[in-house]
Amino acid sequence: MSTTRPYSPGDRGPDPGDAASTPLSGFGQVRTLRLEGASGIVPTARDFTRQALHDWGWLPAGSPEQRAAAEDVLLVVSELVTNACLHAEGPEELRLGSAGNVLRLEIDDHGEGSPEPRTPHRAGRPGGHGMFIVQRLCKHWGVVRSADGAGKNVWAELTAPE
Repeated sequence: MSTTRPYSPGDRGPDPGDAASTPLSGFGQVRTLRLEGASGIVPTARDFTRQALHDWGWLPAGSPEQRAAAEDVLLVVSELVTNACLHAEGPEELRLGSAGNVLRLEIDDHGEGSPEPRTPHRAGRPGGHGMFIVQRLCKHWGVVRSADGAGKNVWAELTAPE
């Protein structure tokens, strides 16, 4: 079961000023994990997120749809953290925010580039699927450059099924 959204492979997420995105300050529950210099970053980020999902009632899942939503969150965390490791000198910090049935993920890194899905997406090729997965699973996602230009914040929002 999947909670993918029906966007075309060329979709690059919302515009930076999209009113649909909500900064973490608007979320009642927020957790932060410092990742800079840590080893085993991807499994550490997944474990941290899994614990938050348990604490916030996303897990244990009561239905197949709820289980799929929690798995989607863990997959998006893995993809965003992996992208920061591969393309942005590694992640600095992972932040999670929960408000009602919306979960927001934020990854800070020192990278110069901006992630975007490869177009055209070629499902049969190895690699290059991370942002395609993010765009398909997330309600919204985007990139905010640091004010000083050194790094960025990549964020994504997912919704739990009712």
